[in-house]
Amino acid sequence: MRIVGGRWAGVELLSPGGRVRPTLEPLRDALMRHLGTEVLGARVLDLFAGTGAVGLEALSRGARSCDFVEDGASAIHALKANVAKVKARSKDKDLARIFLKDAIPFVERLGEGAYDIAYCDPPYGSKKLDRVLACWRRVRFSRVLIVEHAPEHDLGGLGGDTLRVDGAMITVLRAPASGAGDGA
Repeated sequence: MRIVGGRWAGVELLSPGGRVRPTLEPLRDALMRHLGTEVLGARVLDLFAGTGAVGLEALSRGARSCDFVEDGASAIHALKANVAKVKARSKDKDLARIFLKDAIPFVERLGEGAYDIAYCDPPYGSKKLDRVLACWRRVRFSRVLIVEHAPEHDLGGLGGDTLRVDGAMITVLRAPASGAGDGA
């Protein structure tokens, strides 16, 4: 597994294996191409970060910062190693922050517009995605919410743009303009 594009393109990332399911390289590349210039200068949140591949891909392509939220011990080890490998943290710059926390309470505490882009890749088959979506419906903690999910997972009519690669699926949701209702 490696970073696909940007200044760190080709850098190999450590993966802990086991229950961690890193986002496929072609899917990450398709997502970054879909977002285009929205990534430049963005404050990114990578929920259920695992190896950090999505957040690191965004940083590699010009995001201003990325907060990684993960609570799995083996994933945290790989995440810290990957952040260190690309030198995303130093005395002079702090592009990346790592939170060893459960993602649900983390998003429940966020305010409106805390991030520009949030990426959410919870374990398939869990109710965690539904809980993050419910939080986002109440408080739009990001302008763009990207969710990786099983194709059969119902997103509750939120709509959005869907990208599929090799059986993996992500949906890109956008907060409506102020006063424009609940649709995405």
